[in-house]
Amino acid sequence: MKCALTIAGSDSSGGAGVQADIKTMMANGVFATSAITALTAQNTCGVTGIMNVTPDFLAQQIDAVFSDIRPDAVKIGMVSESALIHVIADKLDQWRPAYVVADPVMVATSGARLISEDAVSTLVAELLPRATVITPNRPEAEVLADMSIDTEQDMEAAARAIGDRLGCAVLVKGGHSLADASDVLYRDGGFRWYRGARIDNPNTHGTGCTLSSAIASNLAKGFTLDESVSRAKDYISGALGAMLDLGRGSGPMNHAFDITSTYMAEADAPVKEG
Repeated sequence: MKCALTIAGSDSSGGAGVQADIKTMMANGVFATSAITALTAQNTCGVTGIMNVTPDFLAQQIDAVFSDIRPDAVKIGMVSESALIHVIADKLDQWRPAYVVADPVMVATSGARLISEDAVSTLVAELLPRATVITPNRPEAEVLADMSIDTEQDMEAAARAIGDRLGCAVLVKGGHSLADASDVLYRDGGFRWYRGARIDNPNTHGTGCTLSSAIASNLAKGFTLDESVSRAKDYISGALGAMLDLGRGSGPMNHAFDITSTYMAEADAPVKEG
């Protein structure tokens, strides 16, 4: 069985972060391992607290995974402090994973900011250039490309600017009132569009985490980057299309929509006695 490592923050509500990553990786057929960058107190309505781990402890977690169950791909999500970004960059250089998928998480679905200003520059300088592919959404791509994105042509221009600057593939995600659910991948000087119909589901908590983890899972299994993105898009469409509705805000998706197992059966209604 192939393995993947998620380096990201914990989401106490289970819809995003490491929890979403692990669910996604297992649903996509790889064994999931994790290194926690931060604990968050959050639910579908927002983030109420963030507690970062220490740089030394993050390093210990990454070493513990690589030295025993070496991952075939790494997904990197929320990292809110420069000191933690330095650690991850150093560990990527030390362990040299075959594939790195970086989701430059800056703002939660609820609107809460998840990264400090100085950490953004460290992320761009040290971490993103070490990635195989990065997966910014529209607002994140605007920050990374230092431009407004209002059209599909803008998406391509931003992807090219980011990719040429960082030396990696870039998947700029649509949504956010642009391009429906269509994303554009820039790599090796060319573009590929992944078209998708918008699913009328307000519960989108963790979509970015889920997509990047699905891409990492498929890379770990030996699919090409193009195939990995396509399969990840299909998976997230299914998870959204299952129309799970939990919580009072922007709820999570059903990561297990495609899993059929005896052990998923619910109990029959209890029978009254006497």
